[in-house]
Amino acid sequence: MTEPQDPQVHNLDARSLRGLAHPLRMQLLDALRFGGPATASQLAAKLGESSGATSYHLRQLAAHGFIEDAPERGKGRERWWKAAHQGLRFDDALLTDSNPEVRGAADLYLHEVATIQTRDLSTWLGNRHTWPDAWSRAWDMSSSTLRLTPELTQELVEKMQALIDTYRERATDADDAAQVRIHTHAFPLVTE
Repeated sequence: MTEPQDPQVHNLDARSLRGLAHPLRMQLLDALRFGGPATASQLAAKLGESSGATSYHLRQLAAHGFIEDAPERGKGRERWWKAAHQGLRFDDALLTDSNPEVRGAADLYLHEVATIQTRDLSTWLGNRHTWPDAWSRAWDMSSSTLRLTPELTQELVEKMQALIDTYRERATDADDAAQVRIHTHAFPLVTE
């Protein structure tokens, strides 16, 4: 079954994956997706990189369709960038592609996503005391271990994603709203 195309979601293919599978490019894309339009210099300062490095990697992201110019923000020679999509969709077939470069890029991408998710959670844990009390009661870090077949696991993942989608439709600009990151992980454990 083919999923419906969402113009806000970029479907990763072999070509675009190779353009994204770099830690700095993934950081730049996240900074633009979650922080809004910015210049190479602003992103360099935010990420602790040189503006030359950020400029180069921003051009690579643009060449692969992940970001685009934000001309409404620019003044003179100042070039502003914005994310072209709000989300990414990873195709598991990239992990078994016949080209070893594609498989390597897929592996690097997934490991970097895991690193980013761990960093996000660690940042929250280190800064949660700075948030209002309502947020200290509205977060979750839980773990469940179930004995499931691959089919049941896939069903569970699809139901979790469908539930998250219902909240995506309810996003709000209320004064007490914040960007909320939801990480889901479902994978088999090696047991002895």
